[in-house]
Amino acid sequence: MDIIRCENLSKIYQAGDNKIFALDDVTVSFEQGTFTAITGPSGSGKSTMLHLLSGLDAPSQGKVFYQDKSLYDYKDNQLSVLRRRRFGFVFQSYNLVKELTGMENILLPVMLDNRKVDEDHINRIVDMLGIGDRLTHLPGAMSGGQQQRISIARALANKPNILFADEPTGNLDGKSGREVLSLLRQASHELGITLILVTHDMNVAEQAERIVQIEDGKIIRDSGKVREEE
Repeated sequence: MDIIRCENLSKIYQAGDNKIFALDDVTVSFEQGTFTAITGPSGSGKSTMLHLLSGLDAPSQGKVFYQDKSLYDYKDNQLSVLRRRRFGFVFQSYNLVKELTGMENILLPVMLDNRKVDEDHINRIVDMLGIGDRLTHLPGAMSGGQQQRISIARALANKPNILFADEPTGNLDGKSGREVLSLLRQASHELGITLILVTHDMNVAEQAERIVQIEDGKIIRDSGKVREEE
């Protein structure tokens, strides 16, 4: 069952008399609980696609549907609530609040939403990510890999249906990057979350169940069906 899809999606910028297509008439869908990597060279449109799918940006043309409802039928405040409650985000830069401890950063989206903390869920995430010994530390006292684990926990705190990850291993060394990627896969599998990950690194993309390759704003390859877990 598709949880999110886009139809004829384009993002167009005007440069003088010329139109620049950052994304060009893309139609694609994503099934619940699957792990898809969107890959392509720098400037190919992969991050633009992620921003449009997640409602962080609005398209020039086309539509995005989450559970069969267009994202752009929501008012701005409704879309903000949807993103906060149903979507999780992990970026290349960890975007942690430097004055808050690891646990405070993790709980931030829950507190902003004025919701009761599900302690069992938070403890499960903390155990899964192996960050129990970093919860009282400030980000400045953590390695890059530890900060990224905290940011993943924060993204999972509100029990999202979809986790959007934009170059989540880009600032990490090889070992930390592999660990973070493995944890993202584990979280997707164990929590039933749809993981949509953007990367320029084919070694990262090949860990996904499906690869969507973009060049010049267009999908040039889609492995289509989900591969069996190794």
